[in-house]
Amino acid sequence: MNKILLLIALIVVASISVSAQQSEVERLTVDTDQLRQLYSEGLVARVELEKAEAELTAAKARAEEEAQVADELKQKTEELKKAQEASKVKSFVKPTLMPLNTTATVLRSTTGNWSIGGLSAVQQFFSSTFGKPLPTSTIGQSATHNRMGWNHRNAVDVGLHPDSEEGRALMAYLQSNGIPFLAFRGAIPGVATGPHIHIGSPSHRL
Repeated sequence: MNKILLLIALIVVASISVSAQQSEVERLTVDTDQLRQLYSEGLVARVELEKAEAELTAAKARAEEEAQVADELKQKTEELKKAQEASKVKSFVKPTLMPLNTTATVLRSTTGNWSIGGLSAVQQFFSSTFGKPLPTSTIGQSATHNRMGWNHRNAVDVGLHPDSEEGRALMAYLQSNGIPFLAFRGAIPGVATGPHIHIGSPSHRL
């Protein structure tokens, strides 16, 4: 039930964010339409109109992303309501579920589905198991991923070594719930800056 309450709280926050983004789109739409009229009359430079159009496009994209996150949270809440009589997370998460390769730099489990909207369930598992927040280092795209040229928009990086107790428990949870991941034991030039667990499908080049 705690997970459901958490998701409901996240839905409220997401709904507020969606409303704010939609209001921003409406405001920018009005401003851009006015600039188009002024540009047609030769009263403003084209660069000002192009800047306004770019801001409007970016605002629409943000609004769509927020709406998608809200919809995914609602869907997850419905799924949890149907499964609220299931066993607690701890009862089926065992670090021995995934036999570890002791030599590979990268461990992979790339089957299953993942959406960044499902992060709250992973966070709830980790906090209920270890009594502290999931140590996420990156949620979605970051400047580092932009610099390396990787599309990381639908992935999350967690600052845990895959050989640690917490890392193994997290990987076992992901595997048992059909969530794809990559686990890095060390840095790989142009790919990983250090040990961490990448939740989500492998990133693609931008």
